Amino acid sequence: MSAPVTEDLLIVGAGGFARETAQAVRDVAAADVAGGRPPRWRLAGHLDDDPALHGREVDGVPVRGGCELVHGLPAARVVVCVGSPRDYAVRARLVRRLGLPADRYATVVHPTAAVSGSSAVGPGSVLLAHCVLTAGVRVGSHVAVMPQVVLTHEDEVSDFATLASGVRLGGGVRVGRGAYVGAGALVREYAAIGAWSLTGMGSTVLADVPAGEVWAGGPARLLRPAGATALAELAREAGVPGGAGCGPAGGAPVSAGAPAHGTEDGTGPDGRRPETRMGSPVA
Repeated sequence: MSAPVTEDLLIVGAGGFARETAQAVRDVAAADVAGGRPPRWRLAGHLDDDPALHGREVDGVPVRGGCELVHGLPAARVVVCVGSPRDYAVRARLVRRLGLPADRYATVVHPTAAVSGSSAVGPGSVLLAHCVLTAGVRVGSHVAVMPQVVLTHEDEVSDFATLASGVRLGGGVRVGRGAYVGAGALVREYAAIGAWSLTGMGSTVLADVPAGEVWAGGPARLLRPAGATALAELAREAGVPGGAGCGPAGGAPVSAGAPAHGTEDGTGPDGRRPETRMGSPVA
């Protein structure tokens, strides 16, 4: 049996979620060393499409350049750490734009997370500190699971979903593709959270949340349709003509050399933020 090999890991994005993931990777490495094992990853840097960040460091980790550099570093594993309630579809667009095979993606699980042997987590997903997956839980690919989330028996979380900090899912809950469940939300057992929906922070979900809608409150109720980028993803997956493409709001793919900052708030000349800047900005 060959000895474990330390692999380089690139984090796509340099905002809040990316910074939290970088710290989780450090914590994994420290736990490996404490256990007498070689670190499974070496932080090779952040990649971000904001040229103002290139050459800088974020919490001691260099920003090496734009996202397209993943193709020039084929031996490095990758995790895409972007997204926020303002645009929680950005992670799916960016993964689609990069076009990497599944085996390029790492799965980052913080050493304090409790993942049962009967549970499974897909490539590109990140589980931060003190998450719990009790029994028979299935987490798909490119899922963001923030600190102190509890997933109980037979929960299923589909690709590109985001579970913000402190979310609690009762048993048998189904979270649809790309859904965003806000911090502290409680979801009743066997409820379904529809694809590309958003559930507000602190909500108590007692009934199914339909796809492409925003629900909030206690008990949670419909507020409005989801934002344009989430609805564009929903249309794209339904095969509707004119559905989402790879770029922002269903537009063309973002090129590696696209300008990022055209205004003081970080938006470009077209009024949009670069896709890697959808998390908390670096000061």
